[in-house]
Amino acid sequence: MPSALITGITGQDGLYLGELLLEKGYEVHGLIRGQNNPKEDLVRKALPGVNLINGDLTDTASLFRALDTSAPDEVYNLGAISYVAYSWDQAQLTSQVTALGVLNLLEAIRINTASGSKPKFYQASSSEMFGKVQEVPQRESTLLWPRSPYGVAKVFGHYMTINYRESYNFHASSGILFNHESPRRGPEFVTRKVTQSVARIATGKQEKLVMGNLDAKRDWGFAGDYVKAMWLMLQQEVADDYVISTGTTHSVEELVELAFAIAGISNWRDYVTQSQEFMRPAEVDLLIGDPQKAHDKLGWKTETTFEQLVTMMVENDMRIESQS
Repeated sequence: MPSALITGITGQDGLYLGELLLEKGYEVHGLIRGQNNPKEDLVRKALPGVNLINGDLTDTASLFRALDTSAPDEVYNLGAISYVAYSWDQAQLTSQVTALGVLNLLEAIRINTASGSKPKFYQASSSEMFGKVQEVPQRESTLLWPRSPYGVAKVFGHYMTINYRESYNFHASSGILFNHESPRRGPEFVTRKVTQSVARIATGKQEKLVMGNLDAKRDWGFAGDYVKAMWLMLQQEVADDYVISTGTTHSVEELVELAFAIAGISNWRDYVTQSQEFMRPAEVDLLIGDPQKAHDKLGWKTETTFEQLVTMMVENDMRIESQS
């Protein structure tokens, strides 16, 4: 039975990846931060049989213990401070976790397996690395120009993964994932903020949806599709980096309009206001990925349309609000 260690298992991607690996017969271990983590019960309910290990990407000793305990064939590094807006307020912490955490884990693997075989390694890179986009659509070869502390931290982790692959012969791949969402997405993210607010407005529990930039465009896909690409990368004979995206783009305004329409509200502008509070100091205006390499080499394609994704999220939030 193959063994996998997942950091960030309490997050959206960690849960979907854990489900996928359990279905494939893996022994799944998850790194979880702190005592009495409030998400521990959620993880155990969603992933029965998972082995949770206390540890932290900023604590290298705990990473050694996690590697010893799990003896993984594959390591998926999904752990990060992943909310871009938060990274402006906590730039140092974001750098310690999202950037240096990658180095800590790679170095722990290198030292821990100095005399034996190394586990295959997956790094969760991000489309936020493209930032001030230099090419449309964005490919694996596109110049990186991050526009947030989060994006800068992800660039560090991305290049450190490449460095360990080339310097220490690691089977280390990075997935440059564009925005991927689901009903499991936290409410601090714009997609879930929109669908949750729309559900609350539709059920009479909220009056307004306050937004930032409605013109920003993103390449949105379904997280459940994207974790399949993560697994496929580690099944390849040679490690590499891949853009994972739908190849289509939609504005935040389109997201808002569609979410209200699904909830049966046509006059959506009556419920939406904009505030400078939710504007980024430096905006990333147009993100759209070219997933051709993943199509050709991994045989991966997204299975869920934008409309299906938003419908899934709105209907889930409508159920939650109608029951509360």
